[in-house]
Amino acid sequence: MGVGMSSGRRRGYGGGGGRSTGMLPLLALQVLLEYGRAGASRPPVTAALIAANALVYLRPGSLDALLPPLSRVAFNPHLIIQYGDLTRFFLSAFYHLSETHFFYNMSSLLWKGIQLETSMGSVEFTSMVAALLGLSQGITLLLSKGLLLIGNDAAYYDQFAVGFSGVLFGMKVVLNAWSDDFVFLHGMVIPAKYAAWAELLLIQAFIPGTSFIGHLGGILAGLAYLWLKRSFSGPDPLSRLISGIGKIVSWPVGFVQKLFRPGRPQGRRTGRSTVGHRSSARETGRVIWRCTACTYDNSPLSDVCEMCSTAREDRAFSRRQHLQAEGNGELSAEEIRRRRLERFSR
Repeated sequence: MGVGMSSGRRRGYGGGGGRSTGMLPLLALQVLLEYGRAGASRPPVTAALIAANALVYLRPGSLDALLPPLSRVAFNPHLIIQYGDLTRFFLSAFYHLSETHFFYNMSSLLWKGIQLETSMGSVEFTSMVAALLGLSQGITLLLSKGLLLIGNDAAYYDQFAVGFSGVLFGMKVVLNAWSDDFVFLHGMVIPAKYAAWAELLLIQAFIPGTSFIGHLGGILAGLAYLWLKRSFSGPDPLSRLISGIGKIVSWPVGFVQKLFRPGRPQGRRTGRSTVGHRSSARETGRVIWRCTACTYDNSPLSDVCEMCSTAREDRAFSRRQHLQAEGNGELSAEEIRRRRLERFSR
């Protein structure tokens, strides 16, 4: 379950969450069981996301001095819009308030990430996570600003939120979008496609202080992502960008291989090359002919019907004309007169 984000009025946050290790070994055991078992898919992007969140939370060694404190990155709509603070916009998702908060979010990421990355592929999964991060944070900003316009300023000025829950809610929507299964959630059996909505209400009821707007923004981000995927078929721009970077990196290697590859005659090309092109050119002038006796469609190379052995009329007529012309050209006038007399005397 993705545990929610916290709020408070301009609270003076310190560094990372508590350093107790009560639940961290259990999380490490989960990751080891998923990635260490025989035949496991071992999706790399999911592991990298968990590792990044763990490094930000634990802040080991010199990383503690390099990473900004939680008070500097907590998501606050007013500070983000007023000062264009992109640090709060992006980094707040990778910070967690407590070990329990971190454990539940990473357990949820492990379960959802393995399923989605295995089915989608690492490139598209990376693109989806980046899109859900931007969409969930952006929609939360819009919702907070909308509440401010109608007189509710608490979500706009007072909210200082952190956590990966917004992205996780979006991932849950994507994961269960086309599922016909049912899930058992706190004593209720509900369709999997509505699990995110039920979890939104249950978290708000049982865990006070969570950000309802932040979780709602994650659900709406998942729905927006699915709508964009349906509306614009093919890979999204970020997926194309990642694939393009891979092609650029591998291009020098392919270029060197071409330089040292022995040359081949142009006529030996395959696929959409010279061979196919010439074959098409030869076939362009060939037209099948239909037998007048049995209506069988014959090859243009055949002069006799392959079904009933009837001669092809246009070829037979042209051959007769040709033979007659050749015969008339070879006979003299005297020979023609003699043959006529013989024919009439019979």
